[in-house]
Amino acid sequence: MTSTSVFSALAPYGWDSAWADAFTPYDAEGLLPGRVVRVDRGQCDVVTADGVVRADTAFVTPHDPMRVVCTGDWVAVEPAGSPRYVSAYLPRRTAFVRSTSSKRSEGQILAANVDHAIVAVSLAVELDLGRIERFLALAWESGAQPVVVLTKADLVPDAVTLSHLVQDVETTAPGVPVLPVSAVDGDGLEVLVALVSGGTSVLLGQSGAGKSTLANALLGEDVMEVQAAREVDGKGRHTTTTRNLLALPGGGVLIDTPGLRGVGLWDAETGVGQVFSEIEELGERCRFHDCAHEAEPGCAVLAAIETGELPERRLESYRKLMRENQRIVAKTDARLRAEIRRDWKRKGAEGRAAMEAKRGRWR
Repeated sequence: MTSTSVFSALAPYGWDSAWADAFTPYDAEGLLPGRVVRVDRGQCDVVTADGVVRADTAFVTPHDPMRVVCTGDWVAVEPAGSPRYVSAYLPRRTAFVRSTSSKRSEGQILAANVDHAIVAVSLAVELDLGRIERFLALAWESGAQPVVVLTKADLVPDAVTLSHLVQDVETTAPGVPVLPVSAVDGDGLEVLVALVSGGTSVLLGQSGAGKSTLANALLGEDVMEVQAAREVDGKGRHTTTTRNLLALPGGGVLIDTPGLRGVGLWDAETGVGQVFSEIEELGERCRFHDCAHEAEPGCAVLAAIETGELPERRLESYRKLMRENQRIVAKTDARLRAEIRRDWKRKGAEGRAAMEAKRGRWR
């Protein structure tokens, strides 16, 4: 098969000249390029110019959770054999990573080479702005452009109420498009289709957020199974149990993911800073460059809280995510662990000194 035919066959899945250049060493070995569309139990489905093939991933460092083959990877596959093997994956342009558990220091890669991270949020239940911020931090850290899609917009028929909900999320997600969409009547779908038509998008959100319904609407057919969400809390069972990569009829590629109950940060300080960009900008005006925005004199962040320019909820959420991220990083960074212990000791000493001073005044 000629390079031109390979290019035309894989272009709908995101193949371009840069990927072709990166694949050159493997092409010389007679290996086939392909994109991973599904991974399960040490094997994966890879779309190649010859069609979808099943391949074993055992040769690609299976004991490192950050280096295993994942959905969205471009890989080099053996041209024949039973079983076939993935020999290598090409360097990732972006990677969506979360922590595997709060008690472990490992990251789990959810999807690779993603251009847009679509965070699906259901309007059938009360908005959880803190969870949206968490998803956005991971999305920004991955290198992808986040998009918040407010699903089930048909359940909010009042235009004024819907506008207020959109504004609430826009305040929570600076620099991020926020699109109310109804997969039932098609409202808002055209804008989303145009946005995802160029590149690869990953669909994220909790179970019951309407991801599978949204995926079917984008695909133009019922490919993904849909289950009803519980009325009490809007949550659903995991309709999607694996990550699947699908070519969209209007162009672009979609990776659907299982509903994520836990969304732990994984070394996402840059992403958190992007989500709370207004706090980061205010922090640059603080008197002290290492201001913790707690009680320091000349703190521009606390001043913004006082004037109402910055909602207190945003600062609390920022602190929470930064602390969580620091704990995760400290598990693998001995120097940072030592710095945190010193900081704890310093704050403890300051607290004891303050108590002693108060006791002296009481005597």
